[in-house]
Amino acid sequence: MRRRLAVLGSPVAHSLSPTLHTAAYQHLGLDWVYERHEVREAELAGFVDGLDSSWRGLSATMPLKEELLALADERDIASMLTGAANTLLLDDDGVRRVRNTDVAGIERALRDAGVVTAEHAVIVGAGATARSVLVALEGLGLRSAVLAVREPARAQAMVTLGDRLGLELDVVRLTDLDQVVDECDVVAWTLPNGVGLHQPLPFDARTSAVALDVTYHPWPGPLAAQWLEVGGRVASGRDMLLHQAVRQVRFFVSGQTEVPLDDESGVEAAMRAALDLV
Repeated sequence: MRRRLAVLGSPVAHSLSPTLHTAAYQHLGLDWVYERHEVREAELAGFVDGLDSSWRGLSATMPLKEELLALADERDIASMLTGAANTLLLDDDGVRRVRNTDVAGIERALRDAGVVTAEHAVIVGAGATARSVLVALEGLGLRSAVLAVREPARAQAMVTLGDRLGLELDVVRLTDLDQVVDECDVVAWTLPNGVGLHQPLPFDARTSAVALDVTYHPWPGPLAAQWLEVGGRVASGRDMLLHQAVRQVRFFVSGQTEVPLDDESGVEAAMRAALDLV
């Protein structure tokens, strides 16, 4: 039986997940098809309930990560901490297992950019991806962070997570971002496509801190563009996307996210080559 997978979200037309996953399964010699479907929050449960036995799993992008978590029978620690999942495995026995592979993807992208440890960070945004960034940074030794958000009242979930992780968090408005980026190790941008960064950030911050910009299409995103102007270090949203997708492929193929694929280096190279063509 040919297995089916898809990425769900709204909007979803921009997603590069089909490009990455198709390249992976072709390299592995699997006759699997990976699609994209426009699905809103209120439609997710019905969509999942309507899937037949040919379906192996789903990826979720905005705004479905919290809703996907609620549909699960089994969750990993990262999804429980962040309150968000981006991957659903449909076992043949009917069990729905979810994972958050964003945390691992973010950490790998930061390490690729030379981040060994990060004690203080500024995170722009307070949604599901921002929570994954906070958990990933905590794994790199984070002690404190400033959250720069458009509406401070919407940062409560991030503040609660910070308390749970034992971190010191402050919240400022996005318009004050240029005032808080000095003397930090990482500046992370997690806002949706189309949100601009209209104030120039300090030169010293752009040449000392690493910028993590989760934007991947179009690239570079608004934060990365300012860092690249001055030759600063950037953790790419495209690298994050690639690394989290490798974890998804592991999960869909073997049911495990921590066990490498056969010829994983070849799979990753095939995925990166496909991404570079977009």
